[in-house]
Amino acid sequence: QVQLVESGGGLVQPGGSLRLSCAASGRTFSNYVMGWFRQAPGNEREFVAGIRWSFGSTFYGDSVKGRFTISRDNAKNTLYLQMNSLEPEDTAVYYCAARSGGAYYTSGSAYDYWGQGTQVTVSS
Repeated sequence: QVQLVESGGGLVQPGGSLRLSCAASGRTFSNYVMGWFRQAPGNEREFVAGIRWSFGSTFYGDSVKGRFTISRDNAKNTLYLQMNSLEPEDTAVYYCAARSGGAYYTSGSAYDYWGQGTQVTVSS
């Protein structure tokens, strides 16, 4: 059974940085695509970033390009999201997700496994 556990959320001032982590277990993720999504109150779930676990190739949502970086540590089976230049509009619950297969998808419905989420609040 795949388990995804996010951590690292919190309160940060505009312009600040946070790094989210997602500890993954239960499978070998070499043939998986991992993603970060977020959802703010009253908004639809939004794709943030994704990575092919084996190759390390990445893709991003337009709203975070140039500010956020997704990465993974194979040895620790951990996914990361480095968030810089944070804006109040980045406030949301951030979720880690996983899907088997190497194709990129930005729709949450394509992902099979989800973490419980971690709150990120950007406010002065």
